[in-house]
Amino acid sequence: MLDKVVIANRGEIALRVLRACRELGIKTVAVHSSADRDLKHVRLADESVCIGPPPAADSYLNIPAVVSAAEVTDAAAVHPGYGFLSENADFAERVEQSGFHFIGPRPDTIRLMGDKLSAIERMRAAGVPCLPGSGGALGADAGETRRAARGVGYPVIVKAVGGGGGRGMRVVRGEEELERAVSMTRAEAQAAFGDDRLYLEKYLERPRHVEIQVLADSHGNVVSLGERDCSIQRRNQKVIEEAPAPGITPEQRRSIGARCVRACEEIGYRGAGTFEFLFEKGEFYFIEMNTRIQVEHPVTEMVTGIDLVKAQLRIAAGDTLDIAQDEIVIRGHAVECRLNAEDPRNFMPSPGRITLFHPPGGPGIRLDSHVYNGYVVPPFYDSMIGKLIAHGDDRESALARMRTALDEIVIDGIATNIPLHEDICSDPSFREGGVDIHFLERKLDI
Repeated sequence: MLDKVVIANRGEIALRVLRACRELGIKTVAVHSSADRDLKHVRLADESVCIGPPPAADSYLNIPAVVSAAEVTDAAAVHPGYGFLSENADFAERVEQSGFHFIGPRPDTIRLMGDKLSAIERMRAAGVPCLPGSGGALGADAGETRRAARGVGYPVIVKAVGGGGGRGMRVVRGEEELERAVSMTRAEAQAAFGDDRLYLEKYLERPRHVEIQVLADSHGNVVSLGERDCSIQRRNQKVIEEAPAPGITPEQRRSIGARCVRACEEIGYRGAGTFEFLFEKGEFYFIEMNTRIQVEHPVTEMVTGIDLVKAQLRIAAGDTLDIAQDEIVIRGHAVECRLNAEDPRNFMPSPGRITLFHPPGGPGIRLDSHVYNGYVVPPFYDSMIGKLIAHGDDRESALARMRTALDEIVIDGIATNIPLHEDICSDPSFREGGVDIHFLERKLDI
C-alpha cells in the first residue's frame, strides 16, 4: 500500500480522500492556498503545505508547486480529486515522471478521452453507441458544414472539442442559423479553451443524462458498478443525482455496462471512470468519459457498498480488483443533493461566515461536507459546500429521507440552495421519476 499521499484538492473531496487514506493506514499531505489554511482536511492531515495565494491559477492549478510539495514531503502518490488538475494529462505525466504514483488513469488515456473527437472515435470502434455526427472536426468550408448538418438532420448541436461545464455548445434548429452558430462557438472555444476545433452531433430534444461507473485495475480487470441518473441540471451543471436510474431495466444495465467494460479493456483503462450518456427512447448515446472520481460517486457507493476512493488508492498501489462483475449487486436507492453557497433564486454565490451549522441525521443519511461552525466560505472557488445523500430500500423511501434531512439541516450566515432542493424533491414530476435534462430549466422558467 502507498505510504503517503498528497491530496491535490480542497473542500469536501479533499476530506473524503483523507478519510479513505486514514482507513487504509496511509499518511496524508494537504496542499492548500493561503485562503484555505483553516479547511478541515488541512487541520486533520499529517502534513500540510501552502502552495500559493488564493487564486486557483497560482495554487491548485500550479503544477510545479503541487509536485514540489510531493517532493519535499517524500510522498508516494498524488490524488487529484475532481476538478482542478484531475483530468490534466500534462499534470499526470509530470507526477509520474517525477517518480510518484498518479491516482488516476495513465496520461495517454487522459489525453485520448479528453479529446472528444478521439474519444467518440474509439468508443464507436469499441461498440459503445454514439450520436450521429460530423465524424470529425468541422473545417473552414461552410458548404461542407452545411452538408454535414443535413446528413445528421436538424436540430443539431455544435460543440467545442475542448468544451466542458456547459460552455462551448449551441443548438441549431435550421440551416439559416448554422453559420452564425459555428462562428460564435468557434470564437468562444478559442477564448475559453485555447482550441477552436468544433464538431456537430444530432440534438436530442428531451433526453435524460445517465452515466455508468467503472473500475479498472492495472492487470486488465474491469467491472461496471451500475448507472446514475444526473438529469436534474441547471445550465448543464448537475444539481441532483441518483442511483439506480429510474426506469432502467436490469437487461439495459447489463448491456450498456458490458459495452463500457469492453471499451475500458480495449483502451487499457486504469482507475475509476465514468461513461456519460444521453438516454432517450430506450437508447444510450455516448457523450464523453470522465477520467476521475465524480462528484456524485457517493450514490454508487451507497447502493453497491463499494468504497470508490479506497478502490482508487488500492489500484494505484498495484492491487488487483477484489470483486468480480457477478458479485456486484444494486441494493436500494440513493439520492444526492449538491449543497451550494448561493442564492436559491438568482444563483449568485454567497461567500461568508457560517454562523450556525447543524448536520442532519437518521437512518440512511450521509453528509459529505468540509464546513463547520465559524467556517468562512471563500469567494475564490466553486460554491459547493457539501453533498447530502439519502439511501433507502427503494426510491420512495430514499426521497422521504432526503426531504426530512433537508428540513433538519441548518446552515446560517450564508444563503444556500437548500430551498431549491426542497422544492425539487417535493415536485410530483420528479417524484414520479425519469424526468429529462430540461426539467429544472422549465421549472425555473429559464
